Amino acid sequence: MKKGTKIYSILHFKCPQCQEGAFLVSTPYDLSKLGDVREQCDVCKLKYAIEPGFYYGAMYVSYGLGVTLFVTIWASCNWFLNDVSVWVQIGLVVLFSILLGPYLFALSKIIWANLFIKYGAHAKLDGQAKPHS
Repeated sequence: MKKGTKIYSILHFKCPQCQEGAFLVSTPYDLSKLGDVREQCDVCKLKYAIEPGFYYGAMYVSYGLGVTLFVTIWASCNWFLNDVSVWVQIGLVVLFSILLGPYLFALSKIIWANLFIKYGAHAKLDGQAKPHS
């Protein structure tokens, strides 16, 4: 994975601008700090909250990730397993939603931030945060 791509920032939960500083306060599965985003990047000093309520938009991304999870489980059950009952499929969706919920919640926030903040190769060197795009 090459640094400088949005995928790098998303998969490593790194600052969208410099891709070196941490984005989350803790890991996605630290339930006491579930989905908490840092105030700013420790490296380039970018403020992660562009405006009050900025991360409410991440709900749309989270919804899309949830639908993708549901469709993936449903399609896998119907394509790879013979005669799976609807209740088994529902149980699998519920199980994976609970297990992956914290990760998908954090993932939706970093994806949302990457939609609005662009990578700046010299962000760390300049010592100043660049304007959001």
